[in-house]
Amino acid sequence: MNTILCRCVVAVWLLTITAWAQAPQAPANLAPDARYKVDILVIVGHPDDDTEATTYLAKEIEQHHVRVALVYGTRGNSGGNAVGYEQSKALADEREMEARHSLATYGITNAWFLHGPDTPSEDVLHSLETWGHGESLEEVVRLVRLTRPEVILTWLPNYDDGENHSDHQAAGVLATEAFDLAGNPLAFSEQVAAPRDHFNVSNYGEGLRPWQPKKIYYFSDAIHSEFYKGNGPEYPSSDISPSRHVPYSKIGELAWGSYQTQGDYTPEQLKEVMETPVRFILGKSLVGGTPTGDVFEGVRPGAIPYHRASGYQPAARPPVSIELGGPWAFYRQLWQAHDIEHIGKLYAPETGVAPEEKLWVPILIHNDTDSIQQVTLNPALPAGWTAKPAAQIYSIAAHDTYPVSVWVLAPASAPKDAWVNLMWNAQSEGRDIGSVTLRGHVDREHMPQ
Repeated sequence: MNTILCRCVVAVWLLTITAWAQAPQAPANLAPDARYKVDILVIVGHPDDDTEATTYLAKEIEQHHVRVALVYGTRGNSGGNAVGYEQSKALADEREMEARHSLATYGITNAWFLHGPDTPSEDVLHSLETWGHGESLEEVVRLVRLTRPEVILTWLPNYDDGENHSDHQAAGVLATEAFDLAGNPLAFSEQVAAPRDHFNVSNYGEGLRPWQPKKIYYFSDAIHSEFYKGNGPEYPSSDISPSRHVPYSKIGELAWGSYQTQGDYTPEQLKEVMETPVRFILGKSLVGGTPTGDVFEGVRPGAIPYHRASGYQPAARPPVSIELGGPWAFYRQLWQAHDIEHIGKLYAPETGVAPEEKLWVPILIHNDTDSIQQVTLNPALPAGWTAKPAAQIYSIAAHDTYPVSVWVLAPASAPKDAWVNLMWNAQSEGRDIGSVTLRGHVDREHMPQ
């Protein structure tokens, strides 16, 4: 009986081996599309924003064969036109083509344009609203997963005194959020779902892979750049191109020449801008290195594990408190959630204001107690500056926040290029509960709030 059983087992085993030998080999698993893999993904607001880093990028592309791609949050449908009457959608068509021509002058062929409208303001929340924050973020995450960058370069996510375009800020916010989401398979999970049959039509599932970038760096157009020192690497624009035998600043000037609708610079101004070193601020690195080390310090080929950011946590604060609201409050939460709180230490909250201009200052009064609180808010402004409303008492419900909009009028006599401190003090039940201060730079050249 045992002999018969052994023979049966051997027969089954031989039949199984034969079946395995006759089974066809499955096709190799397809890798991500290598045509779009990049080393650096630059995420900016408008056509021409890339010129902030052109001289650095041109050198990296030529001398180190770095692969670079661009993502623009808008197609530049707003603003003046220095060469013709074209505006709105027609202007966007021109500016998209200008951007592609500009990028081609120093070796970039891949660029994507989101559908956000050009939104001239200083409030990042305004641009995120008009762009469609969620839809735009989904698209940026998709492009990070498609291009699989080692490093992301983008605008500084902060409110500064300079051009301070809210679209610049929005690009920095989306890039920061995408850095922390693209490696998470639960974020826009339809993007990483495998299609049932990629040869067929009407598939669902986009077939991307999660991707965790390794480093993110910021740049800024603030009028004061002292905060760069010690916070990131700096690259001169005076190095000579081996193939063109001119400084990379000249290559930057050539790239800018494609943006004819902009008309922002005289030749002398353009020369000065392009000869300025390219400075970055390290946002964060998941591969070690030092803040001022090279952009690719610590970067090695291949994927790294998903890194989970801290995420939003309720702020620890006194039972009754005040803080600057609007974009300033948003940024405090953003920095904490994405582990870039050092960004908030680069400079104090600030804004630009022109003489005889009204400045909007949002203030939040928080009541985290179980009872109604009466809070008095008193402005403490320089001589000649006025606030509406002036001193006022606010009744704050239990566990509620009262958003106060204050309008400050700068006097005609406000000295140009001066910095002033605009302060509000708060009292509740006869005791001080805190104050807020906004630095104002008197300057006529800034975006409308």
